Amino acid sequence: MARHPRQEGVGEKVKARTTFGVLRFATAAVCLGALTHRLFWGLSSQTIAGRNFFAYLTVESNCALVVLLIIGGILAFRRDDDPRWFSVALSLVLTWTTTAGLAFALIVWQAGLRGIRVDVPWSDQLLHFWLPAFTALAWTLTPGHRAVPWWIIPGSLVFPLVWGGVTMWRGPLIGWYPYYFLDLRQVSGIGEFLITSALALAIFALVATVLAVISRVSPSRKQVSQISSWHRKAQRIPVM
Repeated sequence: MARHPRQEGVGEKVKARTTFGVLRFATAAVCLGALTHRLFWGLSSQTIAGRNFFAYLTVESNCALVVLLIIGGILAFRRDDDPRWFSVALSLVLTWTTTAGLAFALIVWQAGLRGIRVDVPWSDQLLHFWLPAFTALAWTLTPGHRAVPWWIIPGSLVFPLVWGGVTMWRGPLIGWYPYYFLDLRQVSGIGEFLITSALALAIFALVATVLAVISRVSPSRKQVSQISSWHRKAQRIPVM
């Protein structure tokens, strides 16, 4: 018996969702492996930075990414599309991981200019560069992802501001900051601190804006309403 073209379209979407569900689980496993390696690599250095592994914004946001990817993998197997809350949550986490990667690249570059050696293990490369890029690309191509609201742009600043407030309060107590530009002893003064912090927040907002735009124009997003309509109609079409 021949299958109706609309039924074939639904079947292709289900197959694609299953594929991306597997990719979400695999990416979560890779991210967790990178976090584990980075933890023990830092602890082996016997420094205060290694003992404060979970103080880094990169680490906290990637821990959240692991949780969301596992949830997203389950959703991909069980639903034809992602619920809006998941798309919003993933876009926020991607904003944080991507911006953290850009900031890390800037730190490494500036350290090189100052003649300061910065060791970058493979786990850091994955967490700061490859995983954010791959996850963002996969998110835009996954069938069934939702468009995210524009309020994610100011919303993406909440976590960095809270994290920054806690870091600035905690820094003087332990004598250490996860990023040098937050330490007034390592910058030229309050002016450089404020300018650098404002620039970081602007990058968070810019990345969130790009993700919001992409969520509306990506090919997989455009196909969601069409295939969902086919699915509803296919349920009423008898197989010939």
